[in-house]
Amino acid sequence: MNFKRTWKSALCAAVAVAAPILAPSAGAVESSDPIKIVLFDWTSVNLNSRILGGVLEKLGYTVEYPTGDYLSSLTTSLTNGDVTLGLEYWDTTAGEAMKASEATGQTERLGPLGPKAKEEWWYPLYMKEKCPGLPNWEALKDPACAEAFATAETAPKGRYVGGPVTWEGFDDERVEALGLPFTVIHAGTDAAMFAELDSAYQRKAPVMVWVYSPHWAPAKYEGEWVEFPEYTPECYTDPKWGSNPDKAYDCGKPFGEIWKFGWAGMKDKWPVAYKVAKAYQIDTNELNAMSGQIDLDGKSIEEVAAAWVAANEAKWKAWAQ
Repeated sequence: MNFKRTWKSALCAAVAVAAPILAPSAGAVESSDPIKIVLFDWTSVNLNSRILGGVLEKLGYTVEYPTGDYLSSLTTSLTNGDVTLGLEYWDTTAGEAMKASEATGQTERLGPLGPKAKEEWWYPLYMKEKCPGLPNWEALKDPACAEAFATAETAPKGRYVGGPVTWEGFDDERVEALGLPFTVIHAGTDAAMFAELDSAYQRKAPVMVWVYSPHWAPAKYEGEWVEFPEYTPECYTDPKWGSNPDKAYDCGKPFGEIWKFGWAGMKDKWPVAYKVAKAYQIDTNELNAMSGQIDLDGKSIEEVAAAWVAANEAKWKAWAQ
């Protein structure tokens, strides 16, 4: 027996086992096919997509950014591999779609993004003078309070500016189930919704609007979320639950996590990119500040994302090890 050769072979084998998985370099990625990270219609998700995409590009991957529909991306685009990653699926609005997506076995929940999700009806604090029962939702049933939130197009009913219809949120159903004298007007885009809020706030004009967090708005404007009956899954599925025995959605929106989802084939096709996507998280305050740089200061999403990638090289290199 050649002891020297055996010892060397054992040493090489031990080193191979102990060596960390090295991140791929340009030209050495597991597959040259593009990793597709879906973009939606609000700032933070597209910023997160560009940050993670920028990291993956630095690691040598080809990344594309198709635009998709928030909920159908879970049940169609990700399940069939047309999209590889989606980075912001909120418990508040996508809970059922996430369950349906996972049930196919073709997608994987890649862990929480980090920030906690909250989105609900929101009003500026100056409106409390005209509707002193707030934030209790029952104050909105008072015709005088509703009229305080009215505009010429909705009077005497109050006006509630909801998100784009693709976000769902069930605000039309909520108004009906709770008997609120309000008209729901859906904003065409996220930007239009917050432009309306900013305009009203500057003029101290009446406004009730869908505000979500993480976002820069709750930090910039002084206000409160309406406190509806607490959400339970039964509220959305069982009309007998809650104060209205004939209607579902007689409660507020759920709160919870924001989740990352991936196509199930990603882990085998791009294992290091998959590892980075699972590790990727962002701090709430950091995300709010960067979103404000885009929406308030006029910087581009690409510019802000590139700055984060450059400033956090040690962090994302560790994710790839």
